[in-house]
Amino acid sequence: MALASALVMGASACSGGSGGGSGSDSKCGLKIAFFGALTGDAANLGINIKNGAKLAIEEYNEKHSDCKVDLVEKDSQGDEKQAAGLAREVVKDKKIIGVVGPAFSGETEAATPIFEEAKLPIISPSATRTSLGSKGWKVFHRGLGNDDSQGPAAAAYIKNTLKAQKVFVIDDQSAYGAGLADNVKTALGAQKVGDDKVERNVTKDFNPVITKIKSTGAEAVFYGGYYQEAGLLVKQMRAAGVTATLVAADGVKDPAYIETAGKAAAEGTVLTCPCAPASEAKGNFAENYKKKWGQEAGTYSDIAYDAAGIFLKGIDGGNTTTAKMQEFVTGVTFEGIANTYKFTDKGELDSQYLKIWAYKVAGGEIKADQEIKTQ
Repeated sequence: MALASALVMGASACSGGSGGGSGSDSKCGLKIAFFGALTGDAANLGINIKNGAKLAIEEYNEKHSDCKVDLVEKDSQGDEKQAAGLAREVVKDKKIIGVVGPAFSGETEAATPIFEEAKLPIISPSATRTSLGSKGWKVFHRGLGNDDSQGPAAAAYIKNTLKAQKVFVIDDQSAYGAGLADNVKTALGAQKVGDDKVERNVTKDFNPVITKIKSTGAEAVFYGGYYQEAGLLVKQMRAAGVTATLVAADGVKDPAYIETAGKAAAEGTVLTCPCAPASEAKGNFAENYKKKWGQEAGTYSDIAYDAAGIFLKGIDGGNTTTAKMQEFVTGVTFEGIANTYKFTDKGELDSQYLKIWAYKVAGGEIKADQEIKTQ
């Protein structure tokens, strides 16, 4: 299994003991939590992450059948209003020694103060809002680049590859979408000819925005938000005769976007992501994931696999309390299947390991286009 090369395997047998994140030295009975949407309009992104983490843990348990690690699944529904309550549930379980997630930026902002107070380390495979790294949280880590890297990369693709001189920018007012759109607007400079806001989970009629797009003559439209609204937006753009290329980011990089938009309307959409194609992951990850879940690895499945792998390596090395695990994660250099992970003192992925890719919708599928170089 791919995980075998990523983990330093130790003795799996353990003496009796209760386990637990707060004080036991036992490797047995410990837990890793997944925190993200498993239901709701953005559930696919959370399921991708959960399935990646779960695969890593199941492979680990095959090697440690007498001393297993459990996965606790916490469904946030992508709703930051529920995040604090779920975080309190997580920290009450003293056997949980690390969290893969939270998945989205808004819920990360709401939940992390509770994880910080409990000194429970977290690794988000997907939350990209830049400000998350400036809160002074010691337990916060993320396994990908933030919007300070993705926003300028999206703008660079629009300028250098699409050659668009007029760009209209829209965001859904979420912590993720607004932050990303602001970064894109700054990087575009004078090439931004207009902007507007919609409301996630509320806006269904995009015609008022489309009228503004038409008035500017925009050749490209950047959308900061998630796949459900992005699908409705491009569907209505095409129905109104707007041919501008839609550019969006990782929150839209899911087959459900194409299902909502329709193949014809989605064709040619450009999607950026601070992630390399999962097909390029080391070892047999892509094959094992498809065999396990009956579908191709989705956005951030591979990074979630690695995030779980970091915690599992920590457990295997005897870091069986939250304090020890926090110290381990903060200082780790981990060779994963998707990337190498080393964190700064703000919990950011070390700049030498940042990756930003562009993907294109072609023939009803999301396909890798190119790695975006901004320098």
